[in-house]
Amino acid sequence: MRQAGGVLSLEGRSFAYPVGSEREGERLDRFLAAETAAAGANLSRTRLKALIEAGCVTVDGATVTEASAPVRTGQIVSLLAPPPADPTPAAENIPLAIVFEDEHLLVIDKPAGLVVHPAPGHQAGTLVNALLAHCGASLSGIGGVRRPGIVHRLDKDTSGLLVVAKTDAAHQGLAKLFADHGKTLALTREYLAFVWGVPARPSGVIDAALGRHAIDREKIAIVPAARGRHAVTHWRLIESFAGEASLIACRLETGRTHQIRAHMAHIGHPLLGDPVYGKSFKSKTARLSPVAQTRLNALGRQALHAATLGFPHPVTGALLKFESALPSDLRELREILSAGAPMPPPSSRRRHSRSN
Repeated sequence: MRQAGGVLSLEGRSFAYPVGSEREGERLDRFLAAETAAAGANLSRTRLKALIEAGCVTVDGATVTEASAPVRTGQIVSLLAPPPADPTPAAENIPLAIVFEDEHLLVIDKPAGLVVHPAPGHQAGTLVNALLAHCGASLSGIGGVRRPGIVHRLDKDTSGLLVVAKTDAAHQGLAKLFADHGKTLALTREYLAFVWGVPARPSGVIDAALGRHAIDREKIAIVPAARGRHAVTHWRLIESFAGEASLIACRLETGRTHQIRAHMAHIGHPLLGDPVYGKSFKSKTARLSPVAQTRLNALGRQALHAATLGFPHPVTGALLKFESALPSDLRELREILSAGAPMPPPSSRRRHSRSN
């Protein structure tokens, strides 16, 4: 086994761990985290979850891909840790929707489902892989080999506008612009979000610090200002749908991970289709029309789109502003929500049928 800084490396090797009675019912990822840590390995829960989902773990010889699956006394949990991947992403011929391009930068209209840069579980098929094929050696290298040209990002399942630096000069200027968050420099970022419920006011400001959730480390939570990062979202109501949902425009004053998703959930209006921050609102789907229920269930992502992006060109100084219309899945959702009345509660439906 290789040693790196005194830490045992399991990559490229396979291991088997018996489950003792004291570990009965424990989550698979937690069990493996404890076992590998006891062996002196440096594998995080996030890395282990990715390995499990990638099919690298078996229980009594059967592949298990659910990190939350409970282990049972007497079982043998086997882990095959693949060898470390080449950190340099490869160019891939992935189509790009290019809104603007010059010698310094390009603006992409990113589809939902496209990961911005390589990460555990997403080593290929990312925007970076596509950019390497499109730009070649001209792509700015300031972001490192795994994030060349990347100045800001969108979540995998968020669609919309994103700017990429092709030259180091553009990267430096854009990085300064996004770090400023529009406080002293001109930067406009507006998102369209479909949320549950209808806000009591036509507009508002959410000023609430964000930080990692204390238990679920993949989730962002509202935290005390002293513990979190300053985050401000300005929102305004565009349209409401029969009292059950609304279309909201969100303008970012800061750019934090999951900011809009966490902030809108914080004020009681989580995004439609959000599997992380909208779990408690899933039952409200039954109040939509049948066709709206079908459309929402088929959406497969949070209903969030980066619709407007404006900034001064980092090299020429020219003011640039781009707008992206709702993609087809969200456009269809809007049309269906606008056309369909919500389903009344079961008791109301029974009373209505008796009156006829």
